[in-house]
Amino acid sequence: MPKQLNKGDEVDWTTSQGKTEGKVVKKQSSPTKIKGHEVKASAAKPQYIVESDKSGRRAAHRPAELNKR
Repeated sequence: MPKQLNKGDEVDWTTSQGKTEGKVVKKQSSPTKIKGHEVKASAAKPQYIVESDKSGRRAAHRPAELNKR
């Protein structure tokens, strides 16, 4: 069963710079773009838009990449 996260949930994920923490902004279930990058989200394979606590930047991640804190 896919991981379910809600808006405002605090999460962390791993980047090339190390562990990053932030909050879920929304569940994305349709294609979109963030900072010029294409997000290939769909109803069958949704992604979560997260905002970094440190930088305030937003990114999309698959549910398996996020850990709820």
